[in-house]
Amino acid sequence: MTERPVNQRTRIQLTTDEQRELLERSRILQVASINRDGTPHLVPMWFAFDDEGELVFTTYRTSQKIRNLERDPRMTVLAEAGNAYGELRGVAIDAEAAIVHDPRRTARVMALVNAKYAGRDRPEVTPDAEPPPAAHKRVTVVVRPLRVRSWDHRKL
Repeated sequence: MTERPVNQRTRIQLTTDEQRELLERSRILQVASINRDGTPHLVPMWFAFDDEGELVFTTYRTSQKIRNLERDPRMTVLAEAGNAYGELRGVAIDAEAAIVHDPRRTARVMALVNAKYAGRDRPEVTPDAEPPPAAHKRVTVVVRPLRVRSWDHRKL
């Protein structure tokens, strides 16, 4: 029996660990939702992995992306790196958004995001702390992956 040759797309896929590393190092997550008229709504977001290992971000509960995701939870997110063609890496995740209206959870995600972008260690969990006022105006979006595509042109 002859083995099928590995195609180029398969050769350049990121492993699960490489996908996680790229996401952890990335500063911006491109988030696409679907406007009422069917056009894409694309925005850059700060993000982190929460304590359960889920990809999350917070946003104002009245934002366009939340209105879109409440109507249609389908979303695609993208993180990428590299400048020259031979350096390009990325991970695109088709997902379903889970919108969490819990100020305590949102406060925790805000703290995780703030620590990531300030270059600090992950903050300790403080379950009894009163959420700051900003957490009451925001919601958490959990990215629930349905399909993942990835590439690393350095593997070519």
